[in-house]
Amino acid sequence: MADPQKPLTRELKSARQLQRLRKNIDGYFGETIDIHSVLADCAAAAKAHGWTIEDIPVAQDLSLMGLVRLARDADLLSSRRAEVPRIYLSAGIHGDEPAGPLAARQLLQQNRWPESIELWFCPCLNPAGFLLNRRENRDGVDLNRQYLEATAPETRAHIGWLERQPRFDLCLCLHEDWESHGFYVYELNPDNRPSLAEPIVRSVMEVCPIDLSDSIEGRAAHNGIIRPSLDPRSRPQWPEAFFLITYKTGLSYTLEAPSDFPLAVRVAALVSGVESALQTFASGQIKLQK
Repeated sequence: MADPQKPLTRELKSARQLQRLRKNIDGYFGETIDIHSVLADCAAAAKAHGWTIEDIPVAQDLSLMGLVRLARDADLLSSRRAEVPRIYLSAGIHGDEPAGPLAARQLLQQNRWPESIELWFCPCLNPAGFLLNRRENRDGVDLNRQYLEATAPETRAHIGWLERQPRFDLCLCLHEDWESHGFYVYELNPDNRPSLAEPIVRSVMEVCPIDLSDSIEGRAAHNGIIRPSLDPRSRPQWPEAFFLITYKTGLSYTLEAPSDFPLAVRVAALVSGVESALQTFASGQIKLQK
């Protein structure tokens, strides 16, 4: 595991090879995707590789997809089951952030998951928003501000599904930011466990520029990493990550790809960040909390 105290600035600057497209003025005006086709591909890949696929009803004409992949190693299915890392991933909570569902599809199709972990995956939490190419759901609600007092049907259904799942050792939420100068990551790590943020950034910098701003989204940042206040009471409207860190995990990362770069670059950034985090967990470099 990389030393989190080692300076990253020189390495990060070397990754700034691409220029912003400057398409996004006061909003996202980049590429769009056919979300139904993407989710069909996700389901097909999941089925082909032995995932359990669960339909999460939202409304008569709307549902979410929940995927579960349990450990394959026979030894881990018996006496060592408690040592198996449980990892949750989500994407597509904002309908103007197409890189997340595309990264989900690529990860599922590549099927390069470590055998020694168990996975829960929601590849798109706001399918109706993608049909409109807007951040909010079809009722104009930002779903990533719903997790304290949920009223949106998508969020209520998602929370109900999460409550039926076990506690996770790590949560990864895949996002984009149309204002960003490069990739960055939010870390929620209240117990000060070994950080995955620096290894994630080191991995992503090989395929995508990193946002080196001192302030991102109004929060202090350093080398593409934001470590915000962990007190949920400081935010009257909870994002998904606050619900997860409060009820489901002790370690959460929100990966933010820069929307003003080519879509392929953003997808590669999210895929690389996820793979880095999973490989670190699978290697046993971070001890599981009992």
